[in-house]
Amino acid sequence: MIVKNLIEKYKNRYSIPFLDLADAGESNRIIVHIASIGLLIFSVFCLTLFGIILYPNYRNYVPRFIYYSIFLVFSIYAYFASKPGKEVEREKAYIKKTIPFYILTAVILADAVFTVKVGAVFNGFVIFCITAFIALCTGSFSPIIFLVGIVITVACITPDIISNFGPSGYINTLITAVLMFCLALYKRRSEKRQIQFLKKQKQSLESKTFGNFTLMYENKVVKFSRSKSDELLGYLIYKKGSSVKTKELISVLWGEHADSARYGSSFRNLIVDIKHTLNELQIQNFFITEYNNFRINPEVIKCDYYDFLAGDSAAIKSFAGEFMSQFSWAEEAAGFLEQKALKKN
Repeated sequence: MIVKNLIEKYKNRYSIPFLDLADAGESNRIIVHIASIGLLIFSVFCLTLFGIILYPNYRNYVPRFIYYSIFLVFSIYAYFASKPGKEVEREKAYIKKTIPFYILTAVILADAVFTVKVGAVFNGFVIFCITAFIALCTGSFSPIIFLVGIVITVACITPDIISNFGPSGYINTLITAVLMFCLALYKRRSEKRQIQFLKKQKQSLESKTFGNFTLMYENKVVKFSRSKSDELLGYLIYKKGSSVKTKELISVLWGEHADSARYGSSFRNLIVDIKHTLNELQIQNFFITEYNNFRINPEVIKCDYYDFLAGDSAAIKSFAGEFMSQFSWAEEAAGFLEQKALKKN
């Protein structure tokens, strides 16, 4: 009975539906994609070091050579697994995009254990702490899975911690692990509150895409200082939460052969304009910029286009063959929607 009550309390305070975490999954994907490049370079460096510089004593470094070869394989996996791919259903997006995050974190924690086991106990403990705190600062994940990860890691390094630092060192390790788990719970609780707030915001933020594109907040049209700011947001709404890089957006806004160097300044002005306007209206977590990736969060906005794709009968009936008519790139999308509307009628 006590366990059941604890589970219910945990669900009420910390459980978030996967659909609400779809945008967080996209953030996890971008983080892993960037981190995998750094880890790939690191593993190649280590293999080169052990394979060339330390060649005369290679027998002493065979275990490390094998480990960093495995590290290299997982870095390559993480890179390709986190590349932008086909559009995934929003309900499944978080799971699919977060799996590489969990795997890469587990591999780095395994590196911490390996470092401890080869004798560098302090270095291994530092790797464990840094990995856990970076994950806490950057990713979105289940506190329970995080707890399992740190428990397994601490269990593996316990004998070495005690033998090198004594009982007090082990107690400090346990305190660190408990603090990490508490931070994970706090972060998930904050994340849930933010999502609940954004759901309320969704009632006031609306995008109308059938006909001309219009963004509205509290029944008023959102007006930007620059004409192409509307087009940039319109394209991101069309992409439905998928990340888009600067080069693609510049080609959409100024033509296929537009030069990034030439239009880079104009593009940055658009980003500043959008951010400034949305901040003035206190619209949160809608327009998201991360590491040269731009997207909108579909979960915080009402949109006839999204309702149409979800099969809403009213949205299907309201479509009259026009989709963001003022933008030339939207013509192809309008044709796709028209075919889909015919099939559903």
